[in-house]
Amino acid sequence: MLLEVLTPERKLYAGEVYGVQLPGIDGSFEILDKHAPLIAALGNGKMKVLKDKTHAEFFTISGGFVEVLRNKATVLVEGAVAVGK
Repeated sequence: MLLEVLTPERKLYAGEVYGVQLPGIDGSFEILDKHAPLIAALGNGKMKVLKDKTHAEFFTISGGFVEVLRNKATVLVEGAVAVGK
Protein backbone atom coordinates (compact mmCIF):
# COMPACT_ATOMS: atom_id res chain seq x y z
CA MET A 1 0.00 0.00 0.00
CA LEU A 2 1.04 3.61 -0.41
CA LEU A 3 1.87 5.54 2.77
CA GLU A 4 2.20 9.32 3.06
CA VAL A 5 3.16 11.03 6.31
CA LEU A 6 2.52 14.78 6.26
CA THR A 7 3.24 17.55 8.77
CA PRO A 8 2.19 21.19 8.35
CA GLU A 9 5.75 21.97 7.19
CA ARG A 10 6.61 19.09 4.85
CA LYS A 11 6.06 15.59 3.52
CA LEU A 12 8.01 13.38 5.92
CA TYR A 13 7.53 10.04 4.16
CA ALA A 14 6.03 8.72 0.93
CA GLY A 15 6.37 5.23 -0.48
CA GLU A 16 5.09 1.69 -0.79
CA VAL A 17 4.97 -0.18 2.53
CA TYR A 18 3.81 -3.49 3.97
CA GLY A 19 2.00 -1.73 6.83
CA VAL A 20 2.16 0.87 9.58
CA GLN A 21 1.66 0.74 13.36
CA LEU A 22 0.19 3.89 14.89
CA PRO A 23 -0.58 5.26 18.38
CA GLY A 24 -4.35 5.78 18.39
CA ILE A 25 -5.99 7.82 21.12
CA ASP A 26 -7.45 4.58 22.59
CA GLY A 27 -4.37 2.40 21.99
CA SER A 28 -2.02 1.28 19.26
CA PHE A 29 -3.27 -0.30 16.05
CA GLU A 30 -1.88 -1.58 12.76
CA ILE A 31 -2.88 -0.96 9.16
CA LEU A 32 -1.80 -3.52 6.58
CA ASP A 33 -2.07 -3.81 2.80
CA LYS A 34 -5.67 -3.74 1.48
CA HIS A 35 -7.13 -2.45 4.79
CA ALA A 36 -10.77 -1.40 4.86
CA PRO A 37 -11.49 2.36 4.65
CA LEU A 38 -10.79 4.07 7.98
CA ILE A 39 -10.39 7.45 9.64
CA ALA A 40 -8.88 7.52 13.14
CA ALA A 41 -7.49 10.08 15.58
CA LEU A 42 -3.86 9.65 16.66
CA GLY A 43 -2.23 10.44 19.97
CA ASN A 44 1.39 11.08 20.86
CA GLY A 45 3.74 8.13 20.52
CA LYS A 46 5.79 5.94 18.23
CA MET A 47 4.86 5.17 14.62
CA LYS A 48 6.43 2.09 13.05
CA VAL A 49 6.58 2.01 9.23
CA LEU A 50 6.85 -1.61 8.06
CA LYS A 51 8.76 -1.38 4.80
CA ASP A 52 8.47 -5.16 4.40
CA LYS A 53 8.19 -8.12 6.79
CA THR A 54 11.75 -7.65 8.12
CA HIS A 55 12.62 -3.91 7.80
CA ALA A 56 11.03 -0.97 9.61
CA GLU A 57 11.52 2.75 10.24
CA PHE A 58 10.42 4.51 13.41
CA PHE A 59 9.06 8.01 14.02
CA THR A 60 7.86 9.81 17.13
CA ILE A 61 4.64 11.63 16.29
CA SER A 62 2.49 14.16 18.10
CA GLY A 63 -1.24 13.99 17.50
CA GLY A 64 -3.10 13.92 14.24
CA PHE A 65 -5.27 11.70 12.05
CA VAL A 66 -4.93 8.79 9.65
CA GLU A 67 -7.15 8.13 6.64
CA VAL A 68 -7.12 4.84 4.72
CA LEU A 69 -8.84 4.78 1.34
CA ARG A 70 -8.22 2.70 -1.81
CA ASN A 71 -5.04 1.06 -0.43
CA LYS A 72 -3.48 4.42 0.49
CA ALA A 73 -2.83 5.52 4.08
CA THR A 74 -2.41 9.24 4.69
CA VAL A 75 -1.07 10.19 8.13
CA LEU A 76 -1.52 13.87 9.02
CA VAL A 77 0.37 14.83 12.18
CA GLU A 78 1.24 18.02 14.02
CA GLY A 79 4.87 16.96 14.27
CA ALA A 80 7.10 13.97 13.65
CA VAL A 81 10.76 13.07 14.13
CA ALA A 82 12.60 10.03 12.75
CA VAL A 83 14.09 7.93 15.59
CA GLY A 84 16.00 4.67 16.02
CA LYS A 85 14.38 1.48 17.22
